[in-house]
Amino acid sequence: MSTATVIFLRIHQDSQTFGSDDEHMVSRIFFDLEIDEAKYPNLYADIKQTVGASYESGLLEVSPPHGYDGPFNFDAFREAVEKCYRSQVGSGGSGIRIVGGSNIRMRDNVFYIREVVQFEI
Repeated sequence: MSTATVIFLRIHQDSQTFGSDDEHMVSRIFFDLEIDEAKYPNLYADIKQTVGASYESGLLEVSPPHGYDGPFNFDAFREAVEKCYRSQVGSGGSGIRIVGGSNIRMRDNVFYIREVVQFEI
């Protein structure tokens, strides 16, 4: 079985460039992907959340990786993206700490991170 290594590099939070509007906040997480010996740099996935939803528990819709179409464990990836995003934005966020807020909206924040996650595919 193959192992995927995802190296999260940055998050661009709530950007109109990526499709944010009055109903949804769309953020983008950028990362490199390694599967066994193969390397796939400069990939991204979109993160969509309803405006007004809780930052801590609101549903996050995560897209598949853009730029990679091989075998993948999407459930493990989605979980890793959600954990990484919430580590930057929300009650435990080191980028934007929002406790109990749901009507707060800040746009076009960029967080530079380096978080490595591995999972089986």
